[in-house]
Amino acid sequence: MGLVVFGIGIGLMVQSNLGLAPWDVLHQGLAINFGRTTGQWTIIVSFVVLLLWLPIRERYGLGTLINAVMIGLALDATVTVVVIPDSLAVRIALMVAGIISVGLASGLYIGAHLGPGPRDGLMTGLAKRGPSIRATRFAIEAVVLAGGWLLGGTVGVGTLLFAIFIGPLVQFFLRTLSF
Repeated sequence: MGLVVFGIGIGLMVQSNLGLAPWDVLHQGLAINFGRTTGQWTIIVSFVVLLLWLPIRERYGLGTLINAVMIGLALDATVTVVVIPDSLAVRIALMVAGIISVGLASGLYIGAHLGPGPRDGLMTGLAKRGPSIRATRFAIEAVVLAGGWLLGGTVGVGTLLFAIFIGPLVQFFLRTLSF
């Protein structure tokens, strides 16, 4: 359920057209330049990232593999159903709902302890080898954000608000929803 809600949250942010989380800026930029949907690129990049786990010897769980597929499918379904609204107020509401949904979903799927998502496993695996989680996450997200922006992905106020609020939201929902 958490992974579906995660994909819905990203889809709402895509349809707000006000900015995306760094990885989603990359996925959208890839879709713009190379065809396929943003959700399909989410899935493709997930499996590429899982290949990067091999040299750092990260272990994955069932949730890792389901994560790699489910979020992209839910994202594409949401983008198909939710139209981009003309009203700025509605677009802002979609963006806020998307950020909150991703925070809620993170609490659900991380709290289930079925394995980290591909991107989280890459971050923690690299951090085990030296740099802090904070530095590792910042570096990875800066690189994918820059790459996605150069490819034409949407960077905006939603990107900034996601960066500010996702940590506190995940912490709150993990504390309240962890199994």
